[in-house]
Amino acid sequence: MQQKTFSSLNDLPQIADWLIEIGKAYKIWLFHGDMGIGKTTLIKVICAQLGVTEPVSSPTYAIVNEYVTAAKKSIYHFDFYRLKSEEEAYDIGVEEYIDSDNLCLMEWPSKIQSLIPSKYLEIKLSLGDDNAQRVIEVMGVGCY
Repeated sequence: MQQKTFSSLNDLPQIADWLIEIGKAYKIWLFHGDMGIGKTTLIKVICAQLGVTEPVSSPTYAIVNEYVTAAKKSIYHFDFYRLKSEEEAYDIGVEEYIDSDNLCLMEWPSKIQSLIPSKYLEIKLSLGDDNAQRVIEVMGVGCY
């Protein structure tokens, strides 16, 4: 597990670059953390660093948003917070997205636990001891 601490939105491009480097071997990135901790904000910066020029927003109601990079690669951003069951994830075709070989950034993945493939990058955001900093812990799981 790797860990970093940051205290400013100005730190996010460096954090995003760090995650992109660590996450090169992973197509599924799972974002864990309490409501309001900054998962969507971090995903916005990751997408920008990957060349997405369109607005990135939380797919809370749509469940999934697709963004396209300058290199014409799709990135799928999921927010499973409002799901009441894994069946709802099946209904939107989550397995097809996962199998697409495109980057899938997933908020609230615990809502679809049994659908998560065996290889993924796990990203946990939490408050630091002083409540002014954020702590990010990253761990790659599984292999092909």
